[in-house]
Amino acid sequence: MEKKLRFSDYLFVGSMLFGLFFGAGNLIFPVHMGQEAGSNVFMANLGFLVTGIGLPFLGVVAIGVSRSNGLYDLATRIHKTYALIFTVLLYLVIGPFFALPRLATTSFEIGLAPFLPKENHPLFLALFSLLFFVAAWAFSRKPSKLLVYVGKFLNPVFLVLLGVLLAFAFFKPLGSISGATVQPAYQQDVFITGFTQGYNTLDALASLAFGIIIINTLKGMGVQKPATLAIDTVKSGFISILLMGIIYSLLAFMGTMSLGRFDLSENGGIALAQIAKHYLGTAGSLLLALIVIIACLKTAIGLISAFAETFVELFPHRSYSLFVAIASILPCLFANIGLTKIIEFSTPVLMFVYPLAITLILLALFGPLFKQRASVYRMTTFFTLIAAIFDGLNASPAIIRDTSLVQNLLGLAENYLPFFAIGMGWILPASVGFILGLVWSVFKKTA
Repeated sequence: MEKKLRFSDYLFVGSMLFGLFFGAGNLIFPVHMGQEAGSNVFMANLGFLVTGIGLPFLGVVAIGVSRSNGLYDLATRIHKTYALIFTVLLYLVIGPFFALPRLATTSFEIGLAPFLPKENHPLFLALFSLLFFVAAWAFSRKPSKLLVYVGKFLNPVFLVLLGVLLAFAFFKPLGSISGATVQPAYQQDVFITGFTQGYNTLDALASLAFGIIIINTLKGMGVQKPATLAIDTVKSGFISILLMGIIYSLLAFMGTMSLGRFDLSENGGIALAQIAKHYLGTAGSLLLALIVIIACLKTAIGLISAFAETFVELFPHRSYSLFVAIASILPCLFANIGLTKIIEFSTPVLMFVYPLAITLILLALFGPLFKQRASVYRMTTFFTLIAAIFDGLNASPAIIRDTSLVQNLLGLAENYLPFFAIGMGWILPASVGFILGLVWSVFKKTA
């Protein structure tokens, strides 16, 4: 018999989803954006929320309304081979290669490094990474318990701890927002700059990855009908996204107000450490350590579980336990190259993958309008893919970007792709591909 969920059930699933989303970047990027945007923080934050919560919500909705079982199932509407390659690439980006190592490194650099001698940081980072991923591995071994671990325990603890810091920041503000200095990056195109900063949270990608966890959790709670699964997924996603939007905004405004006492920091982690220590001294540093470690651990649990569940579907002859081990061991090793290097290497890959993920989400949402015709999916994706390659090259490290071949390609993109300079060069090609796909489907009657 189909179970009808209560509000408390939606709340717990929404809490779980929020807990899975809200990790390292979700803490540090809004704060740094707030410091850089200064008095323009309201418009910057609005742009940030579009990619930081709007796209993830659309991703959750896309998984729900498309009635697919996850990213691979959704991407097969383009082509099975493309679906396999794209799914593997996306999960590697938000899994063992980039997002997972970043979680451990951020936890260490913000939470523990201030208490340790700098010369011993490499050794302690290695030890911490080992302990962090052993804990994440242990929790991820039983995905059916994810709702309990994250939704009912880790996330409420995280919210209480973060709430304490935010309460100090707003009841005893360090400065005003209206008079805060605006950095050059936010003096023009403020909304667009905030929009592209939202990429760094990885949440739009994670929404596609976590889709399989939401679907399996709801099925485990007794929801089986595809239509009911779709509705319950959207309801749970809305609770999660609303909570994320509130906290993102508070963190951004806290970052701006901190300029009343502190100079612009190198990153949001340093700013958070300064703010916590100012209000609570050593206790504040310990509080921040707990906030960051819990935030990162719960997201790591979700990413490892999603990675393993998806790869078991892709490669059913291998066990879930094997993929959990792979997704725990590899990031444990990669975490030791440092946060700065991880972000440097991940940015071009993100700029390549994000346009493809965004167009897939939009195609899934509007699929009923063009009867889910494969030609529309394929043509839109093909044109987006070309532009995404340029975006990835443009964000590459100097050793790649400064080569003559890449410079010539980027010159073409700058001349012929509108919005390319602000990282949005994929918009026109995707639109052209969508229109051509519609025309093609009408004339050829492809399905």
